[in-house]
Amino acid sequence: MIDKLDYLLALSREQHFGRAAEACSVSQQALSAGIKYLENRLGVQLVQRDSRFQGFTPEGERVLAWARRIIADSRAMQQDVRTLRRGLSGHLRIAVIPTALPMVAALTTPYRERHPDVRLTIESTTSSDIFSHLKNLEADAGITYLDNEPLGHVTAIPMYREHYRLVTAVGGPFYDRDVVTWADVARTPLCLLTPNMQNRRIVDEQIRKAGVEPTPALESNSMIVLLTHVHTLRWASVMPAILVDALGSRDDIRAIPIMDPNIQHTIGLVALDRDPSTPTVNALMSIARDVARSVRGNGVAVPGLPNLRASLEVPLN
Repeated sequence: MIDKLDYLLALSREQHFGRAAEACSVSQQALSAGIKYLENRLGVQLVQRDSRFQGFTPEGERVLAWARRIIADSRAMQQDVRTLRRGLSGHLRIAVIPTALPMVAALTTPYRERHPDVRLTIESTTSSDIFSHLKNLEADAGITYLDNEPLGHVTAIPMYREHYRLVTAVGGPFYDRDVVTWADVARTPLCLLTPNMQNRRIVDEQIRKAGVEPTPALESNSMIVLLTHVHTLRWASVMPAILVDALGSRDDIRAIPIMDPNIQHTIGLVALDRDPSTPTVNALMSIARDVARSVRGNGVAVPGLPNLRASLEVPLN
């Protein structure tokens, strides 16, 4: 039964019979037979189909919600029992918004030291996709904004506050200023993240409040792409201070604080609100609380990264 419910989850993720079968490492015929077994067992049609997948019936959507809960509980139970026998092990998947990627090592480095038998996977994704990944069991935890978009039923640990810099070349607009305003930013030729990124929506909102419609000259879903364009000395961008600091400084680049207003947004770790949770997620939550306390105290020291204290603001309790 668990395996057949897993087929249903795979079909929800892939929206295609063939890709769902491949994800489950079974034939398409076996996947279809498994779903048909569920339909016969429950006495309802779950999937709208002809020659291709057409979506779930209302009954199918309800069964899908139960399937997510049952499979999550099954995996948590197996991991909990395995941990009692041989310590923490397995696979921990963390989905992270691009602007928070520099902070990940502050979690994964101590996690690896404490739990060397756990394999870690980090995926960069949008804030709007993180809850979907959690709900569909494609990620175990996420690092995202806590105060800008609805997150659903999650446990959240505030870690730090994101605040912003105009990143510009020496000789470029406002390069000799100690601070700039959002009105100044609105008059600057910019390369920015794509509109599906929450960071971009935050920047757009402030530019509109300054009386200008955002019209960046270049858009990308990669902060690295934006930074490399700034390094050509022909572009400017808006980036979180933590990202600018983690990527290192150059004599020909200035990162200028943006004030009037000084916008800040809280970033934190989220996981589905489940009791009991999996041991791997509980261990990650414990480390996130340690990191948050460190930010409130003397900073976050991560091997291979600069001290990030200057880039972070204390999160609200």
